[in-house]
This record gives sequence, structure tokens and C-alpha cells, in this order.
Amino acid sequence: MDGQHQGRGKRGRGGRGNRGESRDVRLSKSMSYALRHGAGKMGLHMSSDGFIFVDELLAHPQFSSFSLEDLERVVATNDKQRFKLHPHSENGRLQIRANQGHSVQVEDLELRAVALDAPDCPQEAVHGSYVKHWASIRSQGLSRMNRTHIHLAPGLPGDSQVISGMRQNCDLAVYINVPKALSDGIEFYWSENGVLLTPGDKEGLLLPRYFSRAQRLKPSPCELELQ
Repeated sequence: MDGQHQGRGKRGRGGRGNRGESRDVRLSKSMSYALRHGAGKMGLHMSSDGFIFVDELLAHPQFSSFSLEDLERVVATNDKQRFKLHPHSENGRLQIRANQGHSVQVEDLELRAVALDAPDCPQEAVHGSYVKHWASIRSQGLSRMNRTHIHLAPGLPGDSQVISGMRQNCDLAVYINVPKALSDGIEFYWSENGVLLTPGDKEGLLLPRYFSRAQRLKPSPCELELQ
């Protein structure tokens, strides 16, 4: 069954990847791990809205080689707008959070609910995956796996309205009939960086009956049978 992590190589704790990666890529991956998944394991306090104080993050041994300037640059230049910096409303200390992609529960993430009759309700949204998972997806649906939401994009990578929500190397696009799912009580939310999120049904699934179509994207686009 498909999930948000299938098709990825193992990066190790904190997103430590290829030694040839730039410092900014290594920092971005470490930030993603801490802010989406590992804060508790790392001994970092995360607020109910997903923020961690920047000074506490940078004081952690995993971030000892990085500066505030490094962190601010990664946030500003991240093409998927994964992170948000914001001063604390009471003490002014700088905080950071991930806009989506969490496996830890974040109660107050400031997601915007999608209503069936709202102008921002898309007729279709796309989940990116890999053709090797298509047989399972077609029969069982999409699963949020160990994350809190299934991630969808309003289009394919490269479309003008798409910032995040789908990996560039995905070779499978599964299109979701959003109004149909909403009509059946499935909830959808927009994240701050334009990713459409859904927790799926009570089992964490988005069932095949909500698929409107599917495409193999590489080496050339090809429609796939839903049945």
C-alpha cells in the first residue's frame, strides 16, 4: 500500500544523506526530520502549533555546525516553502516549524479546511507515487502510513500553481475526485505552502473509489486502467 515514504532511500536519522550534498541540503534535511518527526526523540520542545525555538534547535548537537544565518537562508530559499519562521507573540524569540509532512501530531497547525462549495475547492488533486506501487494502490487505495495526512498537489510538478505536495522524481500520478470525497465526509485542508492534505477515512485511507484517473508519467505520459 502506498504511503508518503515509499520510494525513498534510507537517509538515516536527521536526514543525513549523501556526503556530496551541500551544507544547505544537509541542513534542510535535518530540519525536516526535527520539525516533522524527531523533536521528542531529540529532546526538543515543540509547541501545540508545531513551533520549536530556533535558539534551542541550533543548540542541539546535530545543528552545532550551523548558524542562524544558515537556517534563515535555507528557509528563504526552499523552493517548496517547507518551513515557517515566526517570532513568539509574547517573548519575541524566533521560532520555526514545518508547514506540513508531520508524523507527530500537531494540534494547531493553522490548516485551512476545504469546503465543498468554496472557491478554493479543487475538482481534482494529485498524489505522486511510483508505478511499482500501482497494483497495491489500485486495489487498496492511498494510505497516510505513519504521517498525519496524505499529501496531494493541485497539479503536476512544473505547473505554475504547484509549490509542493509531490516529488519531482515520481513516475505515477493518482488523481483524486476531491468533491466526491468531501461529499462522503473525507476532510481536506490547505497547508500554508499550498499542499492539499487529508487524513483519509477512519483507517487513514483514501479509497480507490475516489480516484478519477491515473497516469504513468515516465518515460512518457500514459493513462493507466483504474480497474
